[in-house]
Amino acid sequence: MKHQHVLTFLVLGCFCAVLSGNQAPAPPGVGQEPPDFRVAVDLVTTDVIPRDARGQFVADLKKDDFEVYEDGLVQDVTSVVLIHGGRVYNQVLPPPPPPQEGIILPPTRPQNDTAGRIIVMFVDDLHMQFRDTARIRDLFKRIGKTLIHEGDLFGIVSTGPSSLSIDLTYDRTRLDEAIKKISGSGLKPSEIISGPESSQGPTELRYRAHVAFSTVYELLKNMEKVNNRRKAILYVSSGYDFNPFAQARAGLPEGSPFLSRPGAQHNPNDPLGSNDPTRQGQQFADADLALELNEVTRAANRANATLYTIDPRGLVAGPDLDEEVDPQEWNKYIMRTQDSLRLMAENTGGIAVVNSNDFDKFLKRIDNETSDYYVLGYTSKNPDPTRRTRKIEVKVKRSDLTVWSRTSYSLRPTPQPASPQ
Repeated sequence: MKHQHVLTFLVLGCFCAVLSGNQAPAPPGVGQEPPDFRVAVDLVTTDVIPRDARGQFVADLKKDDFEVYEDGLVQDVTSVVLIHGGRVYNQVLPPPPPPQEGIILPPTRPQNDTAGRIIVMFVDDLHMQFRDTARIRDLFKRIGKTLIHEGDLFGIVSTGPSSLSIDLTYDRTRLDEAIKKISGSGLKPSEIISGPESSQGPTELRYRAHVAFSTVYELLKNMEKVNNRRKAILYVSSGYDFNPFAQARAGLPEGSPFLSRPGAQHNPNDPLGSNDPTRQGQQFADADLALELNEVTRAANRANATLYTIDPRGLVAGPDLDEEVDPQEWNKYIMRTQDSLRLMAENTGGIAVVNSNDFDKFLKRIDNETSDYYVLGYTSKNPDPTRRTRKIEVKVKRSDLTVWSRTSYSLRPTPQPASPQ
């Protein structure tokens, strides 16, 4: 990992001034350019939340109270930043870099109390139903009321026709303006079943998932460059399933087993039909989805960002009356989409808000987790660049405390040199 001095605070999109309130125009439609963060990384950082026996955050710890291990090797903690009540109180910061010859710079002014949270709202409107638009907008109103406080920096980006690309700002009126533009545009079950297919399944579904994952991946890649701030991503989506309604798409009647399909051969050595092409398609689709989700979670851990996934559908019942979907396939589809959201949240230390209508309860919990924490920084002693994934363990010397922190991070692959023409 290349370590550099932080050159500026944070830029999302075309940030020329964080407080200017000017929004860069967002390209319309699917696949719009994600915001860009124009800052640099100087430390490996990890968020740490120590709590006492009553579950209360402990705000009086010092640098010597922490021990950080990477792959079992103790690391030298070089920076400790306390964030308490959403405000930053610098305790120990790394020394400034040596000045460049011929350039006289004013001394750096210490930051004793600044805004501590960066909250990015990721609106995956490509995977949310149009009929849920009112619920989605109500959810974001609750987010603005419960989670976004004075002094918080927040930004918004969408994956589809809502065309949201709002630079990081303190201006809450920007959120109100964005909420009015949010509209679900996900595929309905009937559109998935009747849509075109390739050897990898529904082509439109795969394309939309690719757009969503590419957008969030670029967002997280740029967030790597931000240090000493709690980076929370509110990932609002109905989740992913790469092979939904396989039985209906294959033209089978409701409730029929796969092997009753015309042309299918019964194999006595394969009574469960694992050689059935439809079943194999599900296995391949699950593997592809797992790879995509793992890449996103690796990028989030590399950026020390936490994904809080929220399903705006809330407590899910059956499909719409005009959607002729087998109840078993519908339930399987809901389960798989919710599991994809759980995986992203759990693997980055976040919360998956799925199958629940009590959004306020979870938003308050997210608010607490992003308001009180420490950010520890260290320079890795591991010189092996081929070891991409490193395990992290944080301990506190006080035996009466429990501590939460992320458990790993991954280095970015080394860019390969371009082949000669």
